[in-house]
Amino acid sequence: MGPRMVNLSECMDPKRLAESSVDLNLKLMCWRLVPTLDLDKVVSVKCLLLGAGTLGCNVARTLMGWGVRHITFVDNAKVSYSNPVRQPLYEFEDCLGGGKPKALAAAERLQRIFPGVNSAGFNMSIPMPGHPVNFSNVTMEQAQKDVEQLERLIEDHDVIFLLMDTRESRWLPAVIAASKRKLVINAALGFDTFVVMRHGLKKPKHRGAGDPHPSHVTASADLGSSLFSNIPGYKLGCYFCNDVVAPGDSTRDRTLDQQCTVSRPGLAMIAGSLAVELMVSVLQHPEGGYAVASSSDDRMNEPPTSLGLVPHQVRGFLSRFDHVLPVSLAFDKCTACSSEVLDQYEKEGFNFLAKVFNSSHSFLEDLTGLTLLHQETQAAECRSQTLQAYPFCMTVIHVLPSVHHKGPPLLPALRTEPGIFGAIILMLLSSSVASWKRILRQKTLGFKSQLSYLPRMT
Repeated sequence: MGPRMVNLSECMDPKRLAESSVDLNLKLMCWRLVPTLDLDKVVSVKCLLLGAGTLGCNVARTLMGWGVRHITFVDNAKVSYSNPVRQPLYEFEDCLGGGKPKALAAAERLQRIFPGVNSAGFNMSIPMPGHPVNFSNVTMEQAQKDVEQLERLIEDHDVIFLLMDTRESRWLPAVIAASKRKLVINAALGFDTFVVMRHGLKKPKHRGAGDPHPSHVTASADLGSSLFSNIPGYKLGCYFCNDVVAPGDSTRDRTLDQQCTVSRPGLAMIAGSLAVELMVSVLQHPEGGYAVASSSDDRMNEPPTSLGLVPHQVRGFLSRFDHVLPVSLAFDKCTACSSEVLDQYEKEGFNFLAKVFNSSHSFLEDLTGLTLLHQETQAAECRSQTLQAYPFCMTVIHVLPSVHHKGPPLLPALRTEPGIFGAIILMLLSSSVASWKRILRQKTLGFKSQLSYLPRMT
């Protein structure tokens, strides 16, 4: 008999044992509880985590629990002494010597937790609206390099997690991901509130044979549906769609103690876990990111996936231990995902982005039409106030003679009259009744003429 060889690496190699144990734990869900669960979609997804803080650490740990093998971090901060107790990927030693870069330390820690994960970290900044980069040629070149690096990272990954501290830091990744039709999962924290949401996925410009087709999912849903039910994925809003002001420098007027997110310690763990679970539910849906959004009204209906609902947003209120599932439409004047912004980005590239970084918020507002919306809103408010005040003015003209004869006892009542005409009356109390009538008529005609020139709301 010749020599025989038995390969015991699957049984003896600790790394192989760890991989098989992780996979076995996930397969038990399929075998026992969810036979239709497609684990390959989850395990093979490539996730980019923008932010390696409290949210980023908890999202990464939950992704590993789902067997995700490819995780990349982006952050420009260093580990501080306050971080390890709230951010589970760091230890006290990471704080010494000024602190390790968070992105690199987090990627290294994932390898130590599970050697089978492919983790990487990029210590880089993300340019932001309202944060100028035109101080010198060096800063402009660095900003361009950061933008190009971020574009490559988003292109190379399937799901983008927005887990940063400020609103404006989410703008550039949201624009790039919308242009590249990438699934975006966003999580943001307050003190005892949070929002977890998926961004609407734009329709592909050139649809291939194997690409998901969003139209047949929503053909029946679009007919006869209410405003906030059965909204398809390509009509869903992004993080900026509910805003009527463009993002700007939100840290300029903050004191040092206000420049970090202050929230209840358990909030990030809840939001981070929900962000990953939302991603997994989206991946399990046949239409992926184009899935119709589930709302709070759908909790008693047949779930669209084997894992349940696929909401647009999850908003949590820890003070009440309550969650709601709102749905919002994409805003045609959104400063991040509107066609005007995406067209300018795809046409001009970094030149357009540099204008956004170096300009005030009015640049994006002018581009998207928000400035005109503000003007029309102010005009409508002025028109409404004028129409409400006009009958009161004419009433005062007829009442003033009796007011003049009755004398001072009515002065307190006049002082409490609301609106512009109450102030006019108080100014005219020392004049004659004829003067009152003449001046008030002039004021009324003036407001009436101004009203005729106000732009109409469409």
